[in-house]
Amino acid sequence: MGAVFGTTGRAHHYCTGSVIDSPRRDLVITAAHCVHDGTGGGYRGDLAFSPGLRAGGDEPAGRWRVRTALAAPSWVAAADPSADVAFLVVEPLDGERIEDAVGGNPIVFDHPQGGPVQLIGYPSDQDAPVICDGAARRSGLTQLRVYCPGFTGGTSGSPWLSGVEGGSRTTGSGSVIGVIGGYQEGGSTSDVSYSSYFDARVRALYEQAVRES
Repeated sequence: MGAVFGTTGRAHHYCTGSVIDSPRRDLVITAAHCVHDGTGGGYRGDLAFSPGLRAGGDEPAGRWRVRTALAAPSWVAAADPSADVAFLVVEPLDGERIEDAVGGNPIVFDHPQGGPVQLIGYPSDQDAPVICDGAARRSGLTQLRVYCPGFTGGTSGSPWLSGVEGGSRTTGSGSVIGVIGGYQEGGSTSDVSYSSYFDARVRALYEQAVRES
């Protein structure tokens, strides 16, 4: 997990992402609204990703340049909250691919009904992550919902990890079944977060990212 940076002007992190397992070992998942403005808008350029960002701005794994961002088509066309998901294709750093350097989590589509999840995100006003263990629940047909206090601005794109080993300990294990986004771009309060449900459209977007990586 790490922070998504805008590098135009003074570099600043404003969203969260996580490395996911992929054939070419170079993909990061985040929310679509982190990289594309939606209806009538365009993609945000000059992006980078810093896995494992620490307090004080320490970047133990370096900062990785984003080559391509891919948002779900229905988000691009109409800011569809049921498709607030994007993938980032990350350039190698010093000849190494990001998943080889820091590892990655599997992504799961059509996950049954939620259940226990761990959220890890980077508020834009601090460099250390916030962490919460909660219970994800379906909210309608296209959303997941979880009560997790403290997920303020900057945590959009935070992964929802299912099957984390060791309970509430932060191990980085588990499978990604959601990212903060979706309804109201992740929710209207810092206590309750949402995710678009990872359905066939998200699977198709992942497969497109794999082809373009």
